[in-house]
Formats: sequence, C-alpha cells, structure tokens
Amino acid sequence: MSNYDVRDLGLAEGGRLRIEWAEREMPVLRSIRERFQKEKPLQGIRASACLHVTCETANLMHTLQVGGADVVLTASNPLSTQDDVAAALVSVYEIPTFAIKGESNEVYYKHINAALDHKPHLTMDDGADLVSVLHKERRDLLENV
Repeated sequence: MSNYDVRDLGLAEGGRLRIEWAEREMPVLRSIRERFQKEKPLQGIRASACLHVTCETANLMHTLQVGGADVVLTASNPLSTQDDVAAALVSVYEIPTFAIKGESNEVYYKHINAALDHKPHLTMDDGADLVSVLHKERRDLLENV
C-alpha cells in the first residue's frame, strides 16, 4: 500500500476549502498551531491517529504536523469519513491518510495496519481500534513463543 488510500485526489480542492472554513471556527487550535510553528515541540515524534476523518480532525492533524510530528491518519468510522477532506490531507497537507467513506471491513483493517506500520511513538484512537489490533498482535506473538 502506498502512503495513502483515499477515494479520489480530485476532491482535494473542496476538502481544502472545508478545512480552511473549519479552521476559522477553531481559534484555540489555531493559536496552538501558531505556537507549535515556532517551538516545534513534537519534532521527531511519529503519531498515528484513528479518528473521524472530518475537517475538524484535519485541522488537528495539520497542527500536529506543524509542531514537528510525523503524522498518519486512518478512519475510525468509515461512515463519517469526508472523502474530500481525506483527499486534501494527502494532496494539500501531505499527510498520509487512509480513509474511504463506506470502506469494507477488509479495507478498514488494511488501513488500521497501514497506520500501525508507521511505528508510532504516540497514538490517538477514539475507538481503541489501533490499540486492539496491537493487543491482538502481541497476544498472537506470545502464544507462538
């Protein structure tokens, strides 16, 4: 799998506009991003997030990226994924994103594994999907010892 899997990169411009609209409504995150731009407190940190792929989440991912983090995003709920936002994250913000609205269970878990292949130091996981896959992998490893 490449460094992204989204429905259509051609949707990126619409996603960029939505992300910018949401940013105007998120003054606290904007302030944090400005501080992160100067301080780079997350330099050298790999972060994988399994969250709803929305314009609000896009602003969070961009803020972490500006702070120096190497971020990857996958969808925690395929039904809430905004395909245009996912495309903009890849095309405009250069954030590896694995999310397609309505993706199958098989694709969903391929995406989860792509986020874990990033070997994150830090995870953000609103439904414990990343953690449960990590736990299962560890349990399977221990059973084979």
